[in-house]
Amino acid sequence: MNRLAVLAVLVATFALPVNAQKKKAAKDKPQPDQTVVYKSVGEVDLELHLFEPPKASDPTPRAAIVFFFGGGWVGGSPSQFYGQSRALADRGMVAICAQYRVKKQHGTSPKECVADGKSAIRWVRAHADELNIDPQRIAAGGGSAGGHVAAATATVDQFDDPADDLAVSCRPNALVLFNPVYDNGPQGYGYDRVSEFYEAISPLHNLDADVPPTIVFLGTKDKLIPVETGEAFRDKLTELGVRNELHLYDGAPHGFFNSGDAYEDTLAKASEFLGSLGYLEN
Repeated sequence: MNRLAVLAVLVATFALPVNAQKKKAAKDKPQPDQTVVYKSVGEVDLELHLFEPPKASDPTPRAAIVFFFGGGWVGGSPSQFYGQSRALADRGMVAICAQYRVKKQHGTSPKECVADGKSAIRWVRAHADELNIDPQRIAAGGGSAGGHVAAATATVDQFDDPADDLAVSCRPNALVLFNPVYDNGPQGYGYDRVSEFYEAISPLHNLDADVPPTIVFLGTKDKLIPVETGEAFRDKLTELGVRNELHLYDGAPHGFFNSGDAYEDTLAKASEFLGSLGYLEN
């Protein structure tokens, strides 16, 4: 057997456990109870992946949360928040992971990301009866660029899809944000892509007293979202009289929240926050 053949055998041998682990991880990840199409743009169907709470004899409508994945407005998957969604659904919420258009797959800009986020919230609110959801208890959540989309649904007045029914509010009743891209100004993230309209699309530049209760999780070593940005967002909301929390994680980088102890701690704090709003059952 020549050197190349030996190398191929070794690579295959050591790759098998890694591939097996990946398959096992994908298999073990919670899966949505159902998917629905909330919006079609040309030939593109955008889905909501729904995690439903246990069936209960009490017909009272449930609170809901819509999660938006991160990926720099370029890529990403709704599965990023499957774990949090299953955990919150098990405690009585309807948890939803939304697809939205991104540059890599659809050739879109941050404008379309925000438009789709608004459409998702509107669809959930408009279909609240059939989903057994309380339309006045809908939270939006997300990480990184998905945190931007979530925050934008609550703060940004422009970039509505013209096909939407604008009589239905896109504003959520609470925000759960994980290292969110919420400053798109000259010193913020993504300015090179939104410079011509950053004041209209940047949540930090559109805060008012109507922003809903907000919780934010941020690592102190995040190279994309400085602690100073988190503190500026917190201080401005506090000045406006908006209930908000900023939780800093010492030494944590961008995207820290979805593994290990940080996953458990951020989920616990998010659950406590949502519970204090009356969104969880236990």
